[in-house]
Amino acid sequence: MAGRQLYLHRVLSLLCVGLLMVATVSGARGPFTGAHIGPQFSASGVNQTPMEDVNIQCRDVCGLNVSARCDFIRTTPDCRSKGGYLNYLEGIFCHFPPNLLPLAITLYAFWLLYLFLILGVTAAKFFCPNLSAISTMFKLSHNVAGVTFLAFGNGAPDIFSALVAFSDPRTAGLAFGALFGAGVLVTTVVAGGIAILRPFTAASRPFLRDIVFYMVAVFLTFTALYLGRVTLAWALGYLGLYVFYVVTVVLGTWIYRWQRRRSLVYSMPGTPEILSDSEEEPVSSNSYDYSEEYRPLLFYQETTAQILAQALNPLDYRKWRIKSAYWRALKVFKLPVEFLLLLTVPVVDPDKEDGNWKRPLNCLHLAISPLVLVLTLQSGAYGVYDIGGLVPVWAVVVIVGTAVAAVTFFATSNSEPPRFHWLFAFLGFLTSALWINAAATEVVNILRSLGVVFRLSNTVLGLTLLAWGNSIGDAFSDFTLARQGYPRMAFSACFGGIILNLLVGVGLGCLLQISRSHAAEVKLEPDGLLVWVLAGALGLSLVCSLVSVPLQCFQPSRVYGFCLLLFYANFLVVALLTEFGVIHLKTAFE
Repeated sequence: MAGRQLYLHRVLSLLCVGLLMVATVSGARGPFTGAHIGPQFSASGVNQTPMEDVNIQCRDVCGLNVSARCDFIRTTPDCRSKGGYLNYLEGIFCHFPPNLLPLAITLYAFWLLYLFLILGVTAAKFFCPNLSAISTMFKLSHNVAGVTFLAFGNGAPDIFSALVAFSDPRTAGLAFGALFGAGVLVTTVVAGGIAILRPFTAASRPFLRDIVFYMVAVFLTFTALYLGRVTLAWALGYLGLYVFYVVTVVLGTWIYRWQRRRSLVYSMPGTPEILSDSEEEPVSSNSYDYSEEYRPLLFYQETTAQILAQALNPLDYRKWRIKSAYWRALKVFKLPVEFLLLLTVPVVDPDKEDGNWKRPLNCLHLAISPLVLVLTLQSGAYGVYDIGGLVPVWAVVVIVGTAVAAVTFFATSNSEPPRFHWLFAFLGFLTSALWINAAATEVVNILRSLGVVFRLSNTVLGLTLLAWGNSIGDAFSDFTLARQGYPRMAFSACFGGIILNLLVGVGLGCLLQISRSHAAEVKLEPDGLLVWVLAGALGLSLVCSLVSVPLQCFQPSRVYGFCLLLFYANFLVVALLTEFGVIHLKTAFE
């Protein structure tokens, strides 16, 4: 018996040394580093050996006996998530009986939809307004703000989902699937839908600029996947390309305006001005805030309690009466999220006279928002840390925040915002960003759990569920713009907005992973043939638009729109057939 134990001890020692050597050579921390070694299970669910098989995957759980699945989930390192608040795999296989597995999947699906709702509400009503306020404070032009702060706000769900996915090598396929999948969806379904809804004349130079930059970004990503790694220089190159894109947009706009002014000076009277390349569209002067007519005739001073109650009320009763039943039903689901965000995220609006200053609520934000920051950063890992082994960080934050809130409350008034009110925009930006990051982390964890249950790759989950969920809001916004008479603006957003998502999503995601793991590069492991089908489809869709739109004299027709929809349908069929092994090619990429 002693000899057998000594033999096992030597085997385990050699295994640990081997793992350390692999981690040293690769320069990255693998998913098994520092993890508890659990037993290996065979397909029959029998404990064969106490050694851990480094090749064992979490998807193998579905091949075990029902009685062994819970232990497998709890003891297999590949089944553990690095972030998030809930353990979805343990919930499915340990807390739900096997006969209630469909119920668990249904609940997870509804929770996934609600998380997408949280992402959309946070980005649209809290993240973007604060970014707009920050850009106004720095006096940025509309063009610079549009391709930097506001583009980042609109693409926040995609970018944060990519950052979360890149933080774990096991879910990196979700990032590529979502970024490429959203690119194919937006450049085909959304762009084609706009052409079908309202034919228009596209701005030629902005269209060519955006599609060329996007094709370069796709080519860089394709090359990185082929090489199987992203180095520090490569990640910085992604971010540098985006900076170059911003500079190109700014210089192009300045040159266009200069040429326009020059043509107005030297043109003969009555000469029509060519505006086909303009990036700006006139906005109707009849637009106004509908609530202006409901302002009281006589001014009265609201009490502090009334200001707080009104500021925390996410429901506008006048809108409620005139909106449709569909809008009301969706609003009911949004109310808890909006109330929680109103309570925790300050919003600065420079278009209002008081900058959206709500003294009692903003003072509450000074106490609550820092608490949210420490409890959402790294899923609360820093917030529960004990300082000196006595007081947790969150308690210190509450004490300090409450003191600052009390001083601010007694030093300010309800009627006039303080001079430091602009700082609330940065506090709201950070808080809403971490809310989005927390929701994106849960989305990635749920999708990975569904992939384990249904034995789907992360890439196919990214190009379908994650891409659809993150892009549905942009699609409805672009379609609404097209129906309201701004199809050119909506069409430009299809190709200009996703450049930021790909360049910053991959570049910043890999850069953070390199700095976090102290490695020289990020290893990329494509999910077989599917990722190449995805990259090829995106490149092909861009080439088709690059060729067909100029051939149509930059006037996309409805036939062009229907062809794009047909292209996406065929792509989806090929991707799913590839995922399920119907289409399988022996290539050098596998």
